[in-house]
Parts: sequence; C-alpha cells; structure tokens
Amino acid sequence: MKILVTGGAGFIGSAVCRHLIHDTDHAVVNLDKLTYAATLGSVAELEGDSRYSFVQADICDRARIDRILEETQPDAIMHLAAESHVDRSIDGPGDFIETNIVGTYQLLEAARSYWSRLPAGARDAFRFHHISTDEVYGQLALDGGLFTEETPYAPSSPYSASKAASDHLAMAWHHTYHMPVVLSNCSNNYGPFHFPEKLIPLVILNGLEGRELPVYGKGENVRDWLFVEDHARALVMVCTKGVPGRSYNIGGRNERSNLAVVEAICDTLDRLRPLASGESRRGLIRFVTDRPGHDLRYAIDASRIEEELGWKARENFDSGLEKTVRWYLDNEAWWRPLREKRYGGQRLGQSVPA
Repeated sequence: MKILVTGGAGFIGSAVCRHLIHDTDHAVVNLDKLTYAATLGSVAELEGDSRYSFVQADICDRARIDRILEETQPDAIMHLAAESHVDRSIDGPGDFIETNIVGTYQLLEAARSYWSRLPAGARDAFRFHHISTDEVYGQLALDGGLFTEETPYAPSSPYSASKAASDHLAMAWHHTYHMPVVLSNCSNNYGPFHFPEKLIPLVILNGLEGRELPVYGKGENVRDWLFVEDHARALVMVCTKGVPGRSYNIGGRNERSNLAVVEAICDTLDRLRPLASGESRRGLIRFVTDRPGHDLRYAIDASRIEEELGWKARENFDSGLEKTVRWYLDNEAWWRPLREKRYGGQRLGQSVPA
C-alpha cells in the first residue's frame, strides 16, 4: 500500500513513518505543515528511501490537499496532524479549533472526493484512519474503571474537546457517506523524538542539566503510558486490518502517577548519569500550581485491539523508560536545537509539563 501520513514529522507520526519504512513493505507520503512541534530531524533517516517522500502542506488548505491526493494516489490516509498540548490549548484554543476540527473536516472532504472517484476495488480497499486520544473520554476515579470503546465522551479541555469533535466528524463521514473510516484512541505516549516541552522529555532534560523538575499539584494524576513504537505498530494494524466504522483503544497497561513517573526518571538518570554532587535528582522535584481542569486519571482497556487484531505492547514502563532516557542521553544533536529555541518569551526548559 501507499499510505499518506498527516503530521508525519511530529512525535507519533514520525514513529509511524519509521515503522512503515523499516518494518513493512508499504510506501509513505509524509504530509506535515512543520509547525513548532514538528521537525524533519525525526525522519531524517528515511530521506533517500525510494518508498518515502515528504510534502509540506497545511490540512486546512483544501485545494492543496486535493492536488496532493491526485498526485500521490494513496491507498490509505493515516491522520495524525493535530495540535496536542493541553497547556497550549488553555492559553490559546483557537489554533486547536482550526487545526483539529476545521483541518479534519477539510481533510475528510478531500478524502471523500478522492475516494469517490477511485475504481470499485480500490474504493473498497481504501481506509481513512483517524488517530485520537483517550482524553476525549474525560477522567476516571483513582480507585477503578477503564476507558472502553463504549465509554461516553466527556472532554474537559479545549484540546480534548477539539479532538472529540474531530472523532465525531470522522465517524459521521463513515455513517453518512459510507467512507471506510477507522478510529483509534490512545493513552499517553512516550519514547524517542518526543518534543521537549512534554512531561517525560522535559524532566529528562531538566534532570540532565540539574534544573528544577516541576510537577503539577501533588503529582497524583495518573496516566496509562504507551511506548511510541508500540503505538506505531498498533496504528498500522488498525489502518490495514481494522473494520470500517469501528474504533480501537490503544493503551500500554502501564498506569503511573505523574510523581511516580518523575521519580523513576530521576532514579534512571542517577544510575546512568549521576550528578557531580552525588545527590539524588529527586531533590530537584518542585510542586507547582495545578493547571485548570486537570483530569485525575486516564486508563485504557485495550482488549479489543489485542483480541481482534492480535496486537500486544512489547514494552512495559520500566523497559520503555530505560530506552527513552538512553536515547536522550545519546541524541543531544536532535534535542539541543529544540531546547534552545525560544517561543512566547520562554525557554523550553522553563515550561511546566503537560
């Protein structure tokens, strides 16, 4: 297949592109606007491969997307392009509405126009895979329960509300126009090439530099953590084997409180790269004012994708975190330029984690 990946220079999208080229026979068209959180350095290893190509474009530009679909003739679209940082959505929700809702609408309409003109066999085989988040479900109590594909939507931030809207649009295009759409909702990702303002890379890099490690509230908020390479494998399975009109929850079955995550990073760094003082980095942890509407707990029941498509996460949190920390220690050339950038008058290293 030839798969068009939107947002393929971002964190999860680049992992999908690398997996498709390195581990499958599929071809990839990487479409990315190259906003602040995207970098071609995440897919630099794919340049020159005959099965890989990159095009810079905005999913909100309908005419441009129409031309790209006609020129590239993809067999499937994996839609990952999105604004995804909760804190940014609180400070400036407009970009989230424009990209996540309007952009998804424009992409769906371009895809529908393209799909409707395909020969019958290609039209039946075509897939539009919309990739989303578990945050659309709202929050869970600390003492039990898991998100399933039947959990009602209850988004609580501008980011999650915009993703919920885009999920509903994608499924409406399936039910109304019979376009073959599949949907997936994932838990928190982590791993190599993660943009430095997010919790795990921010704590790794602050800890590496001996800087304070900010934690919201008391650090009791719980997330289910999914290693990004496991997620990439799952997404390709959903795109190529998923049933149109069906959704699939993807989670790592690795619940940790934010404080436990930060402490694990401290301990890993202390073992791999001790501070000159010999002190534990746990002493750098600082609790800061919680963000508005901070959901208490997310946790995914991944039974459907495990049972129907045969996917299983290969990494547990400890093994995935070890790989992640080692990657950042070994790849300063990737993260240092991003770390040094200034945006909004604030260095990345001074931001508070999502």
